[in-house]
Amino acid sequence: MARAVNTETAKNLSNQFVTFQLGSETYGIPILKLNEIIAYQNCTQIPNVPKFIKGVLNLRGVVVPVFDLRERFGMETKEYDQFTVIMVLDVSGRTMGLVVDAVSDVVTLHDDDIKPRPHFSTGISTEFIKGMGIKDGSFIIILDTDRLLSDEELNMVDGV
Repeated sequence: MARAVNTETAKNLSNQFVTFQLGSETYGIPILKLNEIIAYQNCTQIPNVPKFIKGVLNLRGVVVPVFDLRERFGMETKEYDQFTVIMVLDVSGRTMGLVVDAVSDVVTLHDDDIKPRPHFSTGISTEFIKGMGIKDGSFIIILDTDRLLSDEELNMVDGV
């Protein structure tokens, strides 16, 4: 019986997404990828890295690379405020921090609530979008955390 409960719990968690804001858009990541959310804090800057990599944090003895998702997506920069947080999560098997404008909520999306990601002409990459969730008539851009960074960028972060 306990096994059935654990399987059911795992299924429920796989349908849950932590939503957050970047500008006026709502994004979501699978809750199972999230380790924790911490208040924004200054990072130790690393020379010769792309501008979107803010540096590293010492999180209980672990060096965690931090990048600004807004800058990674080429969005206009915004001054960090009391709502700015760092979401510590698993990105391609590595622990990383993502700076986001604000965390919103945890939502449950079933398979029929998630539509395929949009496809654009060549040169516009949307591989990091897993799909478009629909909740209360609004879109949630569901991110594929394992594709947020290219292999080259991951190798660069590994060297930090």
